[in-house]
Parts: sequence; C-alpha cells; structure tokens
Amino acid sequence: MPAATTKIDLQAVTQKEFIKLQALIVDIPESDAMRKREDDTSIKDVIAHRAHWITLFLGWYRDGQDGREVFFPAKGYKWNDLKTYNAKLRLDQAELGWEEARLQLEQGQFDLMQFIGGKSDTQLYGGPMKGANNAWTTGRWAEAAGASHYRSAAKWVRACLRTA
Repeated sequence: MPAATTKIDLQAVTQKEFIKLQALIVDIPESDAMRKREDDTSIKDVIAHRAHWITLFLGWYRDGQDGREVFFPAKGYKWNDLKTYNAKLRLDQAELGWEEARLQLEQGQFDLMQFIGGKSDTQLYGGPMKGANNAWTTGRWAEAAGASHYRSAAKWVRACLRTA
C-alpha cells in the first residue's frame, strides 16, 4: 500500500486502519488477550506497544520542533536495539491490563488524529521531519506510528486468533 501524501489521505488511512483493528479486538476476552504467545508476547502487549509508539512519535516531533535532540527510537537505544527496547517495554507494561491497553490505544488514536488535524499539508509533507535526520516527512512518520502499526498489529492478532 503506498504511503499517504496529503493530510486528507493520512487522516483517512489512519482512521480506516484504526477502525479495522478496533473491530478485530473489541470482542477478544481478557484471558485470550493476556495469553503469551511467540516471543513471550500477548495480544495485550502488541496493542499497548502500538499506543506507546504513538506517544514516542509525538515526543519526537515535539523535541524536533523545540530544537532538542531527538532520540530514535528512545534515549539510550538505536534502531538495531529494537528487540531489546521492545522487551523492556513489555516488562514496563507487564502490570497493564487488557482494558487499560485498549484505552491507551484509543487515547493514542485520538491524540494522533488531533495532531494530524492540526497540521497543514505543508507541515506534514513539505520536507523532512525536524530532528529525524532522514528524508521522512512528518506525515510519513505519523503514518508509521499509526496506520502502518495498526495494520501490522491486526495481522499479528489475526494470526493469533487463527491458532487459538
């Protein structure tokens, strides 16, 4: 699927993929959501992870705009440390329940849509995101944190449900 290149397309794909993910997880019982699967990961972990990455993206954007150093993916980690970072995140979110994970995802989606809605096409796609040190636009980063992450989460959850 090609990446969005306009605010309207970004809003549409973000909302579409969120609705699909929400429809998929709405009826999953807590016992199924909390059961660990491959890589010691549960459906709850994947949903909480997606919410967390929206928060990371919004922080990256804010730090870049404020002229602060932007840590990708987080302070003390490099992109090749993602497995380690995600394992630590699962530990940090271990006490998080299924309901709370879903609420955090809903809040993340709300925050992301507010962010996108408050930006112009130029702010989203007029050039690289400040502080990112690559060619990705703010809109592309927003899509990666939202729609793309929702899509991959839905794929993973569907695979879990098929094997349950």
